[in-house]
Amino acid sequence: MTKTLSSLSYLVFVLACFGTKDVVGANELYRYKDAAGIPVINDRLPPEAVPSGYEILNEEGVVIRVVPPQLTEEELALQSAQEKEAQAEREAAAAQKARDELLLMRYSSVADIEAARDRALQSIRIRVSILRSNVRSAVQLIENYQTQAANIERSGGKVDGVTAEAIEVARRRLASTQRALAEREVEIDKVTAEYQADVDRFRHLEDQVEMRRTLSTQD
Repeated sequence: MTKTLSSLSYLVFVLACFGTKDVVGANELYRYKDAAGIPVINDRLPPEAVPSGYEILNEEGVVIRVVPPQLTEEELALQSAQEKEAQAEREAAAAQKARDELLLMRYSSVADIEAARDRALQSIRIRVSILRSNVRSAVQLIENYQTQAANIERSGGKVDGVTAEAIEVARRRLASTQRALAEREVEIDKVTAEYQADVDRFRHLEDQVEMRRTLSTQD
């Protein structure tokens, strides 16, 4: 009877010192730094320690989870910017992959790309030739109208409104044709650059395929 009471007293003493959960091995502990920066292990986590981050330990003192420090507004903004940049890089890589697949489906060699370029440029150059002819015609028409108006004025007459309006219409038409001509000439440079980019990319992809083939043969 005395032995039983002694054991019971010891159990009560253990529970009082360590708590019931510690005895059964189910309690979690927190390791954090106090206001002085000193590491502290406690069974309760002060609210003021949360922003700095902390560790959760099991009853054997082994870290089972790490809670990182809370980010500041500046850190959150930087993280958001980095995530956006990473997303943009992924989207750019996916777009480049799609363009590469389309390039390889459309052409089987650099010669195919160059032939397509020549056809596209020839079509544009035909339109350029037509526009240049229209510019010359418009210039000639304006000169004819101006000669007629000058002859009328030299003979003491007055240029009528119809002739003056015809000259103005011809000038507007000439300006419009010259703008279209300038746009087509810019288009020639743009198309040439785009096809050259396709040629360079196709050669790059060919080099990659050849490199993989060589490495595969060596293995």
